[in-house]
Amino acid sequence: MKYAYTGGILLDGSEEMEPQAGLVVKTDGEMIAAIEPEGGELAGYEIIDLAGQYLMPGLINMHVHLPANGKPKKKQQDNVKMVKLMTSNGLMKAVLRKMCEGYARTQLMSGVTTIRTMGGVLDCDSAIRDRIDAGEIVGPRILAANMAVSVPGGHMAGSLAYEAHSADEARDYVAKIAAEKPDIIKLMITGGVLDAKKKGEPGELKMPPEYVKAACDEAHRHGLKVAAHVESPEGVRVALENGVDTIEHGAKPDEAILALFKERGACQIATLSPALPYALFDRAVSGVSEMEQYNGAVVFEGIVECARACLKAGIPVGLGTDTGCPYITHYDMWREVNYFHKYCGVSKAFALSTATKKNAELAGLGDRLGTLEPGKCADMIVTAKNPLEDLTALREVAMVIARGKPIRAPKVKKMPQVEAELDKFI
Repeated sequence: MKYAYTGGILLDGSEEMEPQAGLVVKTDGEMIAAIEPEGGELAGYEIIDLAGQYLMPGLINMHVHLPANGKPKKKQQDNVKMVKLMTSNGLMKAVLRKMCEGYARTQLMSGVTTIRTMGGVLDCDSAIRDRIDAGEIVGPRILAANMAVSVPGGHMAGSLAYEAHSADEARDYVAKIAAEKPDIIKLMITGGVLDAKKKGEPGELKMPPEYVKAACDEAHRHGLKVAAHVESPEGVRVALENGVDTIEHGAKPDEAILALFKERGACQIATLSPALPYALFDRAVSGVSEMEQYNGAVVFEGIVECARACLKAGIPVGLGTDTGCPYITHYDMWREVNYFHKYCGVSKAFALSTATKKNAELAGLGDRLGTLEPGKCADMIVTAKNPLEDLTALREVAMVIARGKPIRAPKVKKMPQVEAELDKFI
């Protein structure tokens, strides 16, 4: 199909983007064929009048866990037990995949046209990616990591990550994952907020440096980049020294760490969303202990400080939600964009460009996605209001265009309790 989007106001995704009126965006199949002044020939195109609404690139979420929906639990869930149940037989595996397909669809309907999964169950993520690519189901483009690699007692060990007991096992697990044709390899190098046993110890180093190096060397041998869960300065240093390409989350860097980022050509994927409830919610609401809130604040501040320092030093920073953590849903990428603006001090245009153009570049898709340009893929969204004036305009999208196909008035089922608590921090 060929479509001509008229009467809209374009936001092209560039860092200094300004609203542009009087242009028509022509698409042909999956591609943007032309962007031209209105008034030209539109024969052969189905015309979609945007009636003054805003057309921009689709959002890209660089950190998603498909097997969870972000619904807060009254007590911490046994993830290992849950994964064992969901992979216990063919029927349960089918249920798991169907659930994850639904969550991927929710990402798309919320305006996220590409996701990067950062730890899933078995090869579920790549299987869903392939079904979407084949047109069997509707969903966003997926860059899949499948299972991650952790260590005994490490983050997500035994649930969304294999447990490596040696450097050789870490290498072998990467080879096993690589055989499933993922797009990236994920390591769990440090603990997380809830893994900490003492106050002030979030992000404790769990994976020895030699494991990290063995895993990275094997991933790079397969032509795959490595992303790593890291929530402490020591963890960031170990990750960068041993070959990691993207630091997921992050921690306050010193000059030596910033130099390592530059030397490695690495970047940070900031995820403010998951740490915020632990750090800033009233504990009567979040249900976390005083120690967990303290550690949550350490992680939240570390991510913010890492992003600020990286941006100042010219080191790329991308954005992801860490969807699946408590209060972090599959429809709230707009909040991460807003937090980036609010807590990291960037302009609204820069925040929006990061969630589109920069994320596309960091995902290795900058030649195909992230901006409105002829020759790029027609992955776009439409909002009624201008997000450059108020980023909450991204909260409800009027239309999603995925691979050139318009989805009018997309709907997502939301969690009122989650919305009410998170809205206190807009």
